[in-house]
Amino acid sequence: MKQPLAHLMAIAAAILWGTTFVSTKILLDHGLSPAAIMLYRFLLAYILILPITIKQTRVAPLRDELRFLALGLSGGSLYFIAENVALQHTLTSNVAILVCTAPLFTAFLAKAFLREQLKPLQWYGSILAMTGVVIIVANGNPSIHLDLTGDLLGIAAAISWGTYTVIARQLDNRYHTLLVTRKVFFYGLITLLPFLLLAPETLDVAPLRRPAVIWNLLFLGAIASFLCYILWNRAIQQLGATRASNYIYLNPLVALLTAAIVLSEQLATGAAAGALLILAGVYLGERQKPLKQQP
Repeated sequence: MKQPLAHLMAIAAAILWGTTFVSTKILLDHGLSPAAIMLYRFLLAYILILPITIKQTRVAPLRDELRFLALGLSGGSLYFIAENVALQHTLTSNVAILVCTAPLFTAFLAKAFLREQLKPLQWYGSILAMTGVVIIVANGNPSIHLDLTGDLLGIAAAISWGTYTVIARQLDNRYHTLLVTRKVFFYGLITLLPFLLLAPETLDVAPLRRPAVIWNLLFLGAIASFLCYILWNRAIQQLGATRASNYIYLNPLVALLTAAIVLSEQLATGAAAGALLILAGVYLGERQKPLKQQP
């Protein structure tokens, strides 16, 4: 695969994931719990991917199987539970800032475990994009406050996603992208079970009768999970953990625009400036390839 296509895949995944904040908000407003939303979206994604990967029965070594388990935990149950529960404890703006630090954590983890080296221009791009994120969310709600529980969960979600991206890169090209993605959905569901057992009342099926719930779950399961995880995993294989993760900075920009269109939320006056900084940061981060990995 040529790298321009890999960049397009990462951009497409980041843009689509940016719209999921609105879908998730709609589902939460209709009475679905964070755990239930993840269960339905991952279950649908797993059902969709199973038929096209049924012939891929390669038995992975125990070490790689444990990596698949870690992918399902870090990029599935732990990430979604941490992020959505954080929204129940602190402001959305706090969570948006903290979750969008995932590329920074990815860079640190990639340097520690993958020995991926960054050029200064890529660090400058990350700082610029992060500044844009802060401007967008803080300008919309200047009364940002600290809530220890919610903010720590937001940080946990960012670290979790950074961990997922690095572990996915460790698998390199030894497994087909579809097989890796299927494993993520499977282990994501398995590691979600403890959360469901602790709060079984969260599986209220009454909201599933509403068309808005059905359509948003279909989007989250078929597009944001099934399609986007395939695109993201493939992009990681081609670009590396750090370069692919840089596109996550597009999430708040897309989320802001989607909320304005779908939920009629007013755009903050500083949104344009923040958006320009994000785009400039992403451009700088992708302008140069990272230095070669150390031996």
